[in-house]
Amino acid sequence: MASGADQAAGMSLVVFSLLLFSYYTVWVIVLPFVDSDHFLHRCFLPREYSVILPGVAAVILLLCVGAFTATIMWKNHKPKKVD
Repeated sequence: MASGADQAAGMSLVVFSLLLFSYYTVWVIVLPFVDSDHFLHRCFLPREYSVILPGVAAVILLLCVGAFTATIMWKNHKPKKVD
């Protein structure tokens, strides 16, 4: 069973992900149908960033996964025995 700290960290990650998903969904799906002079547009970045930010996040994620994989493979590398 997970400790209280682990459960709190997990719940905070779930809440953060839910808020981020909701914000992005409103930004990308709802905002184009709202008038441009509506106050809701002041709460969001320009639409160009709705493509740029996830792309940058994906590149950073792939770099981190690649660095982690390379580190694990490098640490577990066993030199070949020469007969």
